[in-house]
Amino acid sequence: MSGKQIKLFLVDGTPGGLSTAEITNWTGHILTAPRSDVGELLRRPEASRTGVYFLLGDDESAVGDVRCYVGEADVIGDRLKYHLREKDFWDRVAVVTSKDTNLTKSHVRYLESRLISLAQQAGRSTLDNGTAPATPPLPEADESDMDYFLQQLQIVLPVLNINVIRSRQAHESSEISPATPSPIFELVSQRAGVRATAQQVDGEFTVLEGSVVVPQWRGKGIAESTIKAYAAYRAQHEKLVANGAILVEGASARVARDIPFPSPSTAGAICLGRACNGRVEWVSAAGTFGAWESRDVS
Repeated sequence: MSGKQIKLFLVDGTPGGLSTAEITNWTGHILTAPRSDVGELLRRPEASRTGVYFLLGDDESAVGDVRCYVGEADVIGDRLKYHLREKDFWDRVAVVTSKDTNLTKSHVRYLESRLISLAQQAGRSTLDNGTAPATPPLPEADESDMDYFLQQLQIVLPVLNINVIRSRQAHESSEISPATPSPIFELVSQRAGVRATAQQVDGEFTVLEGSVVVPQWRGKGIAESTIKAYAAYRAQHEKLVANGAILVEGASARVARDIPFPSPSTAGAICLGRACNGRVEWVSAAGTFGAWESRDVS
C-alpha cells in the first residue's frame, strides 16, 4: 500500500479553530472552522473561490448523531453568509476548493452530486439536502479528474473526523487498499436466530448488509454498571431500527446497510441482544477475530 502525506495546519494554533488540510501532490485544499470562526474564514482567499462545502452539526436524532448539508457555490463565502442566516443546525463547516483555482461551476456541480450520493450510500449522517441533484455530464478527461479528486477526499476527510462519505464500498472502489485485508467474520446463534457477517474496514469493525440479527435487545443487568451498559446497548439498537439500518421482519431482523462499530464486542452485542466477547465470538475460517487481530504480534 502506498502511503499518503497529509499536511494539517492550525491557523490560530488551537485544535478546535480554523485549520487547513492538504495531500501532497493533490490540487485540493480543505479549510475547516467552527461556526463561531466563520467571520475569519470569510476573510481568507478560499472564501472567494469556487468549491463545495459541508455544513455539519451534532444531532442525537440523526443517523450517526450527525446532520450534514452538502453544497456548492461559485463564491463559497456568499453561500456561507446565506446559511448563517437560514440554517441553524450546523456548528462547523468544511470548505473544499482547489489550490490552482481550476475548479469550474461544472466541476463543483459534479462533485456536489457525487458527494450527496456517497453520503446516502454511506448512511452515516442525516442529510439536510432537500434534493439530490442529478450528476451533470462532464468531458471524459474532466470526469476522470473529478473522480480522482473524490478519492482524495475519501482519504483526507476521515482524518478531519468528517465521516459522512466513509463506507466500505467507497473504500473498495478507491485507490485505498489495506496492507492485510480482513477476512469476513461470522457470528451465529441458532437459539437467537442470528447469522451475521462483519469485516474490519479502515480500522472500523463493520457489520455487513444482509446480516440477520435480533429484532430487539433483550439483555438485563444486575449490577448498576451492567444495567447502564445494557441500557446503552438497547438504546443503540432501537436507534438503528428507527433510522432504518436494521429492518425488523417479524421474529427476526435484517441489517439494511453496512453498520460500523467501535469494537467487535459492541457489534456482537447489538446483533445478539446480549453482552458479547467479540474477539472470541466473531470467527472466520482462520479462527477468531482476536487471533486475527494479534496475527503479527510475536
